[in-house]
Formats: sequence, C-alpha cells, structure tokens
Amino acid sequence: MFRSVAKLVLALAAVVPLASHAQEAPSIKLGYAKCAHCTPMALTPQHAANIKLEAINFNTGNDVLTALVSKSIDVAQVTYLHYATALDRGFDVVAISGQINGGSQILVSNELSIKENDWAGLKKVIAEFKAAGKPFRVAASRGNAQDIQMRGAFAKQGIDVNKDVQFINIPNPADHVQALRRNEIELISAVDPFATQIRQLNAAKFFAFPYDQAAGKLTNLIVTRSDVIASKPKAVEETVRSIVKVNALLIADKTLFVDTIQKITGLDKAIAAGAVTNLYPDTNMYRASAVSMGAMMRDLKYIQTDVSAAIDKNMDYRFLEAVTGKPKSALGY
Repeated sequence: MFRSVAKLVLALAAVVPLASHAQEAPSIKLGYAKCAHCTPMALTPQHAANIKLEAINFNTGNDVLTALVSKSIDVAQVTYLHYATALDRGFDVVAISGQINGGSQILVSNELSIKENDWAGLKKVIAEFKAAGKPFRVAASRGNAQDIQMRGAFAKQGIDVNKDVQFINIPNPADHVQALRRNEIELISAVDPFATQIRQLNAAKFFAFPYDQAAGKLTNLIVTRSDVIASKPKAVEETVRSIVKVNALLIADKTLFVDTIQKITGLDKAIAAGAVTNLYPDTNMYRASAVSMGAMMRDLKYIQTDVSAAIDKNMDYRFLEAVTGKPKSALGY
C-alpha cells in the first residue's frame, strides 16, 4: 500500500511541474494606435504561438509610446517619427520590425479653389491669406507620421509651417472631420481611415499624398525595450513572427484588412475599403530612410539632436532574420 501511494506521489510530482511549465508561457503586452494601418495588430494574438500575446488599443501613437517607456506594455506599434523622438529624448527603444507604411493624405477645405497636387496654387492662396491679415490654419495630430510628412513636404515646396501658416494640433485623428466641418482649419494632414472618411463625407477634398520628402511613405514601426529583449528574446521573436504572419494574410486577403479596420474603428466598410488602397503592408525596417527622416526632423527643429547613430544602433534585425530566414541586407538595412 505504501509503495502504491509513493508511486502515485512521484507520478503527480512529475506531472505537476509539466502542467505548471505549460502555464508559464511568456507573456507580451502589445500596444497599438487606432488608425487603419495599426488595427491589424488586433489579429496578432490569434497568430502567435508559444506566447501569451495581448493586443491593447490606444487612441494615439503618443499614448502607445508613453505606455512602452513607462513599462506598462512590452512591445509597441508606433511610427518612425515616434522612434526618432524617443531616441532624441534618451528613451530606451529598440526597433524590431516594420509593419505597414502609407496611410497619409493632405486634405483642403472645400471652400478653397485649390486643385490636386497644385502646390503653386496652394502657395498663392496662403499668400492671399497673409495679405488679408488672416491666418492660413494647418492641422495635424502633432507627433504622428502625417504631421512630419506634411512638414517635410511643405519645407520642400518652400512653405514654412512656423511663418507662413498657423499650425493647429488636433491630437485625436477622429476629431479631424469636425474641425473641417466647423471651418476651424483650411488644410489638414490626416491619417487613414479618418482621411478617407473626411473625403467620403465631403467635409474636405483631396490635395496630395505627403510622400515627397525624406521619410517617403515610412509610417509604422514595431519597437520594444532592451530589458524586454534581454528577459524574453524568444517571446519577442514570436511577436515578430505573428506580425509577419498577419501581414502575409493582409496582402493575400484585402477583405480581412477591411473587416479589421471596420471592427476596431467602427467606421463604415466603404471608408475602410477606401483606406486600404493607400496602405502598404511591409515588415522591413528601412534604416537609411529612417536616418534621413531623423535629419529632416532635426532641420525642422522637431527634435534637438542628431539621432542618426542612435537610429542605426537601435535597429535590431535579429528577430526579422530569424522569422523570415532572410539576411538584414534583404530586410531594409
């Protein structure tokens, strides 16, 4: 009898650690913002293996970055702009994957007789406003990709956002449409799907894509902290793997992309479908373009220091290499 009990105890002792181990899959909290190209992050938990991945939605990229540096989350979907800004401030951020680029539009008030891509016409209208003693009000959500893309595009066209126009910060992109409807602004650099929503509601008209500047179409980046990499390297790798899987699904199935945008933002399917045409799933990390963007941000006095070396140093391609089987030279390095 004693031997039987002893065998049972030993058997249980062997099983319990296994059960405990099975419950101890590393966990990752992944934060993402409420924009069209950010919403696919909501799909990552169901495509993650060997980790407990929780995807948490925030209103803006600034909120996501704050959560990352305060250690409320482990991995963040932000923008290349947030990445450069964080490095400028001395924060511990490490880029581990790209995600989706594009998703930006410059829109102008319906009241203005400015044609698409007519920069000379835009400059003429701005000059007329100045001559009449009226501010030409330009809006964006300060700190997002659309903000810096617009500023860079303006600078290339000889428009000074500090002298020629009055900049207005509208933090939540969902509020952009109302600002236009209330005639509080003349022009806005907006993110999809809200930019497409504005156009479909006829609250403003399309002017240009703000991609003709150093940042190009660069938008989203996946970042983490060095302590997360040190303590959970395999979990970080599996997080990147889930993002790569989701991107492949989005490329193959536009309907999935549309449905995900609609579910997360609550916007109409037609708006989501319109937004998808301006989005480019891409997990590469474009180092040289990121460095050029950092230099542009410094020229625009958006950041105070030269972050070129930090951008280069803090792009960790190991996880993308492991997941894709490609060398970093084929992943944007």
